[in-house]
Amino acid sequence: EQTRPLRAPPSSQDNIPQQNLESAMAKPQVVVAPVLMSKLSANAPEFYPSGYSSNYTESYEDGCEDYPTLSEYVQDFLNHLTEQPGSFETEIEQFAETLNGWVTTDDALQELVELIYQQATSILNFSYMGARLCNYLSHHLTISPQSGNFRQLLLQRCRTEYEVKDQAAKGDEVTRKRFHAFVLFLGELYLNLEIKGTNGQVTRADILQVGLRELLNALFSNPMDDNLICAVKLLKLTGSVLEDAWKEKGKTDMEEIIQRIENVVLDANCSRDVKQMLLKLVELRSSNWGRVHATSTYREATPENDPNYFMNEPTFYTSDGVPFTAADPDYQEKYQ
Repeated sequence: EQTRPLRAPPSSQDNIPQQNLESAMAKPQVVVAPVLMSKLSANAPEFYPSGYSSNYTESYEDGCEDYPTLSEYVQDFLNHLTEQPGSFETEIEQFAETLNGWVTTDDALQELVELIYQQATSILNFSYMGARLCNYLSHHLTISPQSGNFRQLLLQRCRTEYEVKDQAAKGDEVTRKRFHAFVLFLGELYLNLEIKGTNGQVTRADILQVGLRELLNALFSNPMDDNLICAVKLLKLTGSVLEDAWKEKGKTDMEEIIQRIENVVLDANCSRDVKQMLLKLVELRSSNWGRVHATSTYREATPENDPNYFMNEPTFYTSDGVPFTAADPDYQEKYQ
């Protein structure tokens, strides 16, 4: 009853002077709202509108029904990078920060390495992005357990596959295909994995340089078409960098590889197309891997006087994924 506005009986209202009535009406009555029967709770879960879904880069709150596992969170991000590689620059920092709050044990770090390795070797187009991701995490993950930091565990995982290279190179088609994916991923790691020295200098991992040399030996020792194609891809990817590194150390490893390729062309029972591919690789290397010499200018270069002329043009791809460069007859008609 105390919460209701008090009203005078009708019989007495007629006797109130008009001035007093107006004064009383001008003053609002204070009403105390009842709160004792409220069912609201400070511990109630947060409200989300229908259709709302949190982004995978956002941290998850304890008690959320959709709380993911580490595997689910990382796999979602890897799939996202596979579909939208351009998002790497804008989202990698938040991803690494989230991992630093999550990956706090040896087992979790091992699981992270395995997830990235599997994605990079099972999806061919992810090998480059996987190598970039590995380089970033090797410098930004704070956990460094006794079993090894991220980069050390990654190289240990690669070594497991490396040690069976000879068996894999001569295995069945499925085994060789998996081996080739590993070879190309290791090539991308060699180009992208940066190691900072004590004086701040940045170098590549020498152990990967040695490993790539031995992988090439395994491929050329089993000169099946797909093995030779993998070797060509690896040398197109890393050949110039490998040769520069070997020359700095006074080594002639690239000369030995080229000699081996020429022997394969003469002796191996591989297809005509693969032999032609190997010869093109030898030609590419003889032109300094398609790199333009500092003394020559772009204005002076022509298809007649510069063997690297078409090497310096962009490469397009048809709807079937076939490379299409300025050297192709229909290039002028379609792209100029």
